Amino acid sequence: MELQTFLDYMNTGEVITGGSELHLEMIRLSQEAIKLTSELNSSYHTPEEICRIMTELTGRPVDRSFGMFPPFYTDCGKNTVFGKNVFINSGCCFQDQGGLVIGDGALIGQQVVIATLNHGFDPEKRADLCPSPVRIGNNVWIGAHATILPGVTIGDGAVIAAGAVVSKDVEDNTIVGGVPAKKIKEIVPETSDEQQSA
Repeated sequence: MELQTFLDYMNTGEVITGGSELHLEMIRLSQEAIKLTSELNSSYHTPEEICRIMTELTGRPVDRSFGMFPPFYTDCGKNTVFGKNVFINSGCCFQDQGGLVIGDGALIGQQVVIATLNHGFDPEKRADLCPSPVRIGNNVWIGAHATILPGVTIGDGAVIAAGAVVSKDVEDNTIVGGVPAKKIKEIVPETSDEQQSA
């Protein structure tokens, strides 16, 4: 199966039947990702080498401003898009088969989990998979050990508190925390006048 054909289907949000050709392609891509992340995680790499490995993992150019402290884990890699100046701290797990977009300037803390797939609820169809993309806006900060669930959009400038489980969309410039995550407060960006008077 062509990669683009696979990605196009995954991005429709339609169910993938367990054992189907699409499911088998998911497994094949997972094996490629395991190989590349094993290389990434097995020894020291310069920032340039990390960008090279991540470019191979995602199948698209990763900007030189990208930063990461391995180890890092993913089940695919090919359905992730990174913006510029993204930093990913150690121990993160991204399940990106359902689609993952991370905006410019995003900071992702240690051991963050991002999931983009659900299983079928019917026990007879538990192996079926339901893709649902996660979108992380520009200048988002996700604290350590947070979990972002399928279908969530996090708005620009938002902060996700450490340990939060985010199951619903997060508005721009909002801090959320808890299990499930709830709004704590809004972030009021400083104006240029306030910055000059400080």
